[in-house]
Amino acid sequence: MFAVHLLAFHFTKLKEDQIKKVDRYLYHMRLSDDVLLDVMARFQAEMVKGLGKDTNPTATVKMLPSFVRSLPDGTEKGEFLAVDLGGSQFRAHQVKVFDDGKQSSQLESKFYPSPKEVIQGNGAELFDYIADCLVDFMETKNLKHKKLPLGFTFSFPCKQTKLDKGVLLSWTKHFKVRGVQDTDVVSSLRKALQKHKDIDLDVLALVNDTVGTMMTCGYDDPRCEVGVIIGTGTNACYMEEMRHIDLVEGDEGRMCINTEWGAFGDDGALDDLRTEFDRELDLGSLNPGKQLFEKMISGLYLGELVRLILLKMTKEGLLFNGKVSTALLTKGKIEMKHVSAMEKYKEGLSNTKEILTELNLFPSEEDCIAVQHVCTIVSFRSANLCAAALAAILTRLRENKKLLRMRTTVGIDGGLYKTHPQYAKRLHKVVRRLVPNCDVRFLLSVSGSGKGAAMVTAVAYRLAAQRNKIDAALAPFLLSLETLREVKNKMRTELEYGLKRETQASATVKMLPTYVCGTPDGTEKGKFLALDLGGTNFRVLLVKIRSGRRRSVQMYNKIFAIPLEIMQGTGEELFDHIVQCIADFLDYMGIKGARLPLGFTFSFPCRQASIDKGTLVGWTKGFKATDCEGEDVVDMLREAIRRRNEFDLDIVAVVNDTVGTMMTCGYEDPNCEIGLIAGTGSNVCYMEDMKNIEIVEGNEGKMCINTEWGGFGDNGCIDNIRTKYDKEVDEGSLNPGKQRYEKMTSGMYLGEIVRQILIDLTKQGLLFRGQISESLRKRGIFETKFLSQIESDRLALLQVRRILQQLGLDSTCDDSIIVKEVCGAVSKRAAQLCGAGLAAIVEKKREDRGVEHLQITVGVDGTLYKLHPHFSRVLQETVKELAPQCDVTFMLSEDGSGKGAALITAVAKRLHNVGQK
Repeated sequence: MFAVHLLAFHFTKLKEDQIKKVDRYLYHMRLSDDVLLDVMARFQAEMVKGLGKDTNPTATVKMLPSFVRSLPDGTEKGEFLAVDLGGSQFRAHQVKVFDDGKQSSQLESKFYPSPKEVIQGNGAELFDYIADCLVDFMETKNLKHKKLPLGFTFSFPCKQTKLDKGVLLSWTKHFKVRGVQDTDVVSSLRKALQKHKDIDLDVLALVNDTVGTMMTCGYDDPRCEVGVIIGTGTNACYMEEMRHIDLVEGDEGRMCINTEWGAFGDDGALDDLRTEFDRELDLGSLNPGKQLFEKMISGLYLGELVRLILLKMTKEGLLFNGKVSTALLTKGKIEMKHVSAMEKYKEGLSNTKEILTELNLFPSEEDCIAVQHVCTIVSFRSANLCAAALAAILTRLRENKKLLRMRTTVGIDGGLYKTHPQYAKRLHKVVRRLVPNCDVRFLLSVSGSGKGAAMVTAVAYRLAAQRNKIDAALAPFLLSLETLREVKNKMRTELEYGLKRETQASATVKMLPTYVCGTPDGTEKGKFLALDLGGTNFRVLLVKIRSGRRRSVQMYNKIFAIPLEIMQGTGEELFDHIVQCIADFLDYMGIKGARLPLGFTFSFPCRQASIDKGTLVGWTKGFKATDCEGEDVVDMLREAIRRRNEFDLDIVAVVNDTVGTMMTCGYEDPNCEIGLIAGTGSNVCYMEDMKNIEIVEGNEGKMCINTEWGGFGDNGCIDNIRTKYDKEVDEGSLNPGKQRYEKMTSGMYLGEIVRQILIDLTKQGLLFRGQISESLRKRGIFETKFLSQIESDRLALLQVRRILQQLGLDSTCDDSIIVKEVCGAVSKRAAQLCGAGLAAIVEKKREDRGVEHLQITVGVDGTLYKLHPHFSRVLQETVKELAPQCDVTFMLSEDGSGKGAALITAVAKRLHNVGQK
């Protein structure tokens, strides 16, 4: 018993001695966590360099865009072919993808040799060989009569400009085919296939094997957004935010980036970690100075590294009694399969003895222990370096998503990872240690390069079909210049109808006289009250105007809510509520006893008989109070003040908010003769020559006309541009058939148009996995402020997803892109239509003045114009395009409905006083 213990002790001591000897000898190959974190930081910097347009040319990690923009979503279906070139064998695959709710697929493959004369010959021969193998495969599977989409897995660095176009940058691994570098490999494959007249194949996608690995695993696990290959070669890919990819146009969504990380360190960035053995191996390779990271990691080189180390140790008398065999001197004699065999847990030592004996080295027990440890150090360093670069990718993904902690899946493939007994375990352990805030699942890919190419092709097929349907839904929102000119001309016709006595009654654009006959001249002064009713909030303001050198306007205001039951109750209740709010404000300001002049901004269509008489033509913007239409709103306000019997006011003017906007800007710029509101509602007013206003007596001077252009099209004149979505919104509104132009251009309705489109696209299975959520069914859920937020250029898709989640819409990244596109189409059309209407007015002004070129200012207000990221720009561009002889300045109004009402009151008082004198 004692002898057994002694023997065991002797063996353990022997093993320890040999391990220490090797550890000392290969000290530089053992990497601490601090070193790995440093490698991780270096790789992160290289990724940023590779993504930048200016820095990419000098970057070693090329970060190649793959033009794969979407992961599988489970709805892919069909039959696909794939060919796979890049490993030790060439493969052809037939992949069937079933849309059966189980995400199942079926793969049949055939392997073909990769003869040396083909993989180191010329390009034409290579592609002819691929085409011949493919034809043979189709014959075997009886597929020659079918037209099938083909995915081409090409596992070499390619610069892609489209999904089906890729120029070879350089050969790697043991490939060295002449005349292929710097040419499009898809085009070469198509030419070779065209020689076979009996088959009809459509090469849809060029796929890197790493991307294929990610896509295959992504089909099984939607969290998979990284692919890694550790086999003959090594590489990684991941889903990057488009906004970070300078090399590709567009900021929306994500794209898979093929890092080509094998070249990391080609610029010397890893020279401090490379050993003399790495340098010797590199010098003897097919591509010296290239793929230096790959040469420290991949299966093609690890056996050779081990051989070089053993050779040097033997020459120094540390192994095999210093006796070198011919086999040990021969390049390539130790392969990856030998390293794996020597590192096996139980039979590793006996395998080592057998392998070394075959190399005519006659090892002792000590030699076997030492050689086994050399293998461990070389393969462990490989796993460590791989883990550091992968940790850099995972950290970038987490930071892109702005998460403190991230759950994700890494799809992984490659002979070294799959067949080496310890590699996978070591890699997982180190990755988890380097990125403790990432919960990583490693998913082994099944035929990633073949099935993956088919998956990329299937996704491309699905996206193309989806794209066609989305384009069809949004096509009616794309208005040509010709169509916009037609809208402008029709608006001009309707403006004229509204001004003429005989057509005014039937005109849809009512062209209501406001009896505002002047703009501010700077002499206005005094205290004025203003009321502002036009939306869900009601304001009361005290405005102090000073004239002269210290000209200024001071305002004090209070906002009151108007409950829905009052908006849609009786007229008496509505005006009693307004007077209650005025009383509260007068108390608040301590001015209840003063009889101040008051301007009443009433932002609804009114027919005025004088400046202080306004008959409501019809409610808009969700108001529905009874017994108001056809009544004088000033009288209704006076009646309500009388009923309360607490205070009295001098109601000087009833004002439309659009007129108020023009007046506010007119106070700053005398050239301002047009007011535009683009907010909850949409409207325009402008100063018209009295001689053109047939419905008002007198031909001298000017008067402001409130166009009430929201009703444009109520006679059917723009039905040709109304979509089915516009009709649905109109039918579901409080005033069907009315305010049709407003319903296409104003903030109150744009969100609802978007909601209708989203419902339609969801029904077609193009959004939200085909599930219409309860929240999407709710009318009004999609407020226009969400359009402004979603379309913001500063907003990443992640934030768009958060907005949609707030609305109860669980969206994917692809859903978010589509929603953003829908919002863009709806708001762009609204701005263009608004611009076309405004172009009609500025052109009319130019012609009326009889000038070749008009300079004019438009005062603008409204949340849509002010807050939407693109509305104002598109509107201005449209006016410029449709009225090129008009130089239009747009001036933002400061509180047109409040300050404007006070200014109108002040101007009316000034003109009244002048008249009395």
